[in-house]
Order: sequence, then structure tokens, then C-alpha cells
Amino acid sequence: MLSLILKRLGIGVITVLAVSVIIFFGTKILPGDAAQIRLGQEATEANVAAMRERLGLDKSYVQQYLSWLGNFVRGDLGVSLASDTPIMNLISDRYQNTLYVAVLTAVIGVPISLTLGILAAMFPGTLYDRILTFVSVSLVAAPEFFTATLLVLLMVFVLGIGNAVVVGSADGKNVFQLIAHFALPIITLSFVIASQLIRMSRAAVLNVMSSPYIEMAILKGVPRRRIILRHALLNAIGPIVNVVALNLAYLVTGVVVVEVYFGYPGLATLIVQAVQTRDFVLIQGLGMIFCMTYVLLMLIADIAAITSNPRLRHPK
Repeated sequence: MLSLILKRLGIGVITVLAVSVIIFFGTKILPGDAAQIRLGQEATEANVAAMRERLGLDKSYVQQYLSWLGNFVRGDLGVSLASDTPIMNLISDRYQNTLYVAVLTAVIGVPISLTLGILAAMFPGTLYDRILTFVSVSLVAAPEFFTATLLVLLMVFVLGIGNAVVVGSADGKNVFQLIAHFALPIITLSFVIASQLIRMSRAAVLNVMSSPYIEMAILKGVPRRRIILRHALLNAIGPIVNVVALNLAYLVTGVVVVEVYFGYPGLATLIVQAVQTRDFVLIQGLGMIFCMTYVLLMLIADIAAITSNPRLRHPK
């Protein structure tokens, strides 16, 4: 088991290194000169050259990459090219806002989605199962901004609940106040993850239900509810955990549309602003944070799958 975990960890490190190369050299091909943008269009060539030397942009791309990667490993994300502010200072408050929404969505949306999916597996082919399947497939087809727009129309303009734009600070609020503060983003993201979790949890449980030992339990007259909760669900944990981890990674790294739509200051809106100002250092730092978050969650999912499934622990 230890060798499998170390293998997954090695794959994660290689993935992070590969993504770091893509992020660094990808930002280099973006149009615009960071030194020119920082000094303005009226800056002289001498001033631009001096600024490029100060920022280390006069070195080769390989030297810049190695220097940047070494600083990142030491925890130094650099200084913003647009505001001359340390990246960590820019990220700290924004990361907190994104984390609030991600954690609250996970705490509320994941258990509800898994419960609905398991209930659908308990009663396959029934009206409840068909309605739930139709709703989940419809949510998969609907983009985030469309779901958010419908929620705003319904809750803000029809029911008069919530705000179309998330304003104000979240500091000093308890859990219930945070839920009220981020209500519409949380509901929108809950619908997004529910569309996948419901279908995947239902499919994972039903796949286990076709196993011979489950068929034997059915022939013995064991109630279907007991079979699912005590036997099938434990063997379906592996794929379910992987889907949960993917959705948790999405909550942290893929909420650009939702954050921009509701206008609350999170990491996604920060990276959009960084692209607009050609702040390459900030883009690189945020890209690596997103990548490491995704890889870490997938590593946790792999470890959980290996731990819960003896066939993965003993492949022979």
C-alpha cells in the first residue's frame, strides 16, 4: 500500500512540474510587455530596459523559469507587476473568500447530492429515479451563468430573497451568517456539483449491485435497503470519493464564472484581473495554487480509494 501511495505522490509531483512549465511559458506568449505596462506608454526605452532588468525579464526564459520555480518551492510567489505588492498579500483575503464558498458548498451540497443518488439507486426505474435523472442531466447541460441567472430572477426579483451582487466583508460572521452572505453562489455551485454527484453515486451503487455476492444476498431475501447501505455502498466508495474530489477541486479552481457573475472578490476574479493587467507573476502564482489544490485533492481521493478497496491494495 505504501508503494502505491508513493507512486501516486510521484505522479502528483511530476504533474505539478509539467503544469509549472506550461503555466510559465504560456504566460510568456501572452501579448504585452510587463515592464512597458507597468511604466505606461509614455516611458522611454531606457526606463523600460531598466525596469526589465529590475524584474529579471532581460534573462533567458530558462533562467527566469528556474529562478521562479526555486522561489515558489521556498514559498515566495514574488511581487505583483501591476501593484508592486507581494503576491501572498493579494491572495490571502481572496483565498479566504473562495474557501468560504467552497467549504460551505461542499458541506451542504455533497451530503445532499450523495443521499439523493443513493436513494435513486434504492428505487431504480421509479418515478422518483426518473425525475432525479432528468433534473441532474438538465443541470449538467446548463452552464453556471445560466443557472445563476435563473436563481437571481427567482430569488431576488420574484421572492425578494438575497442579493444579485455579493457585497460586504465576510469577516466576523458565524456559519449561518456566511451561508446567508454567500447564499446565491452556494446554491449555484451546489446545483453544479449535484448534477454530477447524483448521477455518479447512483451509477456506482448500481454497478456494485450487479455483483454475484449482492445477487446471492437478494436471493436470500435480504432487504434492498440493507444490501445497499451495509454491503454495496462500502464497495462503491472508491469511485464516489474520486468524483467528490474532482468536484471539490472544481469548487476551488473552477469558480471563475460564478465569482465574476456575483462580483465577490475571490481567487477567480483576481486571476481575471491579472490577465487584464498582464500581471504575469500573479497569473503564475494563482495557476500553481490551483494546480496544487487539484493534485492534492486527487491524491487524497486515490488514497481513499486504495484504502477502501482491497483489490487496489492487492492487485495480484
